[in-house]
Amino acid sequence: MTEHVLVQVTVQDSRRDLTLPVFTPEVKRMGGYSRVELGNPSPSSYPSRTPEWHQYPPAEPTNAFPSMFPSSVGYPGPTQAGAEPGVAATAPAYPLHSGSVHLVSPMRFYQDKAKATTKDFDIFRSWGSLSPWYSIQRGKFGIDSGPEAPDTCNITGVHLLHRHGARYPADYSRGTGPGGFASKLNMNAENVTAIRLENEQGSRYRNVHIDDLGVSMRMRYGFLLKNFSETNTLPVFRTESQTRMLNSAQNFALGFFGYPLEGQYQQQIMIEAKDFNNTLAPYRSCANNDIPDRGYRGQPYADAWKAVYLRDTVPHLQQYLEGFELDVEDVYAMQELCAFETVALGYSKFCELFTEKEWEGFDYSYGVAWGSPVGRGEGIGYVQELVSRLTQTPIETHNSSTNATLHNAVTFPFGHSLYVDATHEVVVLNVLTALNLSSFATMGPLPADHIPEQRTFRTAELAPFATNVQFQLLSCSTEHDPQIRVILTNLKGCRDHPDGMCSIHAFVDAQKENIRKYGLGLRL
Repeated sequence: MTEHVLVQVTVQDSRRDLTLPVFTPEVKRMGGYSRVELGNPSPSSYPSRTPEWHQYPPAEPTNAFPSMFPSSVGYPGPTQAGAEPGVAATAPAYPLHSGSVHLVSPMRFYQDKAKATTKDFDIFRSWGSLSPWYSIQRGKFGIDSGPEAPDTCNITGVHLLHRHGARYPADYSRGTGPGGFASKLNMNAENVTAIRLENEQGSRYRNVHIDDLGVSMRMRYGFLLKNFSETNTLPVFRTESQTRMLNSAQNFALGFFGYPLEGQYQQQIMIEAKDFNNTLAPYRSCANNDIPDRGYRGQPYADAWKAVYLRDTVPHLQQYLEGFELDVEDVYAMQELCAFETVALGYSKFCELFTEKEWEGFDYSYGVAWGSPVGRGEGIGYVQELVSRLTQTPIETHNSSTNATLHNAVTFPFGHSLYVDATHEVVVLNVLTALNLSSFATMGPLPADHIPEQRTFRTAELAPFATNVQFQLLSCSTEHDPQIRVILTNLKGCRDHPDGMCSIHAFVDAQKENIRKYGLGLRL
């Protein structure tokens, strides 16, 4: 059995002291925890410490006696439930989410002599789609109104689309990313890096993160469950079969309903695999997604931007390394490791390597390709489902990523006051693109050679871990028709409204036009 030894790769750097933790099975063990120069083992100056690969719970615990630990012993005490919360409907303000609870910010950053560190700089909001979820500042996109219900309105329903919680790095097939960086160091890529990151699975922070999202949604919209009690029905939540998606959905439900989950809701698990139609994983049924120039149209833009903002960083770090040649992808992988390590372990030394300006560049790299035509095509299936739910009309033609088999009264019910769908960050952005929310496109396509001073699209704000889009339905005494609010709704056919509202009728008409123009199917 291969032994994994923790090695500290130490770089003596005049601008920063760096100790990079990485794993390798190929280094002779020196007291368990060693400090080495690249390619030159040296005696350890650290306390002996063996790396641990935690696989919890154990497969066959020796002290497991379920009969001795019953889940119920009777004597439950009073069980009468109190009133449901409804912060979004009753409170004068909306609770904010910081996104960085349980995480430790770097003790310092390298000081860029050309630019002083901004006092309010927050690294947790500078990781693009790897950022933790946090509340967007009120009025950010021109509407001075929050998600709390206006005084003259009552919330009648919510359609919630949310991303999974924090995860480990993706399995990069082209040898880039943290795995490719580790492989370049002659390490076993499958046992990569620094923190024992399993490919794409959810981190421990995910459990807390997504559970907290569930709690927050219950606090905001718990009163909507009354509708289910009155109709003697259960909510139907949807997710995908991928492990991290199912786990995230279940953790959300634990936060929303509490333990036990049995009898409180129904969890629909949609197959996420090639050739299975699934609006929450539409790329699986999109032929264009497998064509690099179409499905990954944004990659050249991101690569071009990396070469710009890391142009000076690569040679600077290179001068302190011997026996290893850095390139842009290696340095970019170090920035990724900062984010992945932090959300997995709570802290990362990689974060100290870079300046505030370099973190701004990293954040921008996740949004430079916003607005892909394929993204619009992949998001249109969810828009079709949203229109179907709002109008309580079955989808007649399944020509996108919608699944005809699952569109029945049981698995795709109408008339519910609460819908919850768990998906991936790219799908959230696909849906926002398909909805034609023009607030994000006021500047047109983002350039790949500089960061515009004013831009409305930021991935860290719109698609961080556990991000959520709420389609809020309202009944207002000042409006003749039922209203809908999508944060920053700005659709053709919707008149300007200080609270960002639009009549459901106008919203549906606008989306039907989007479907007519762009919903030509994913198999083009």
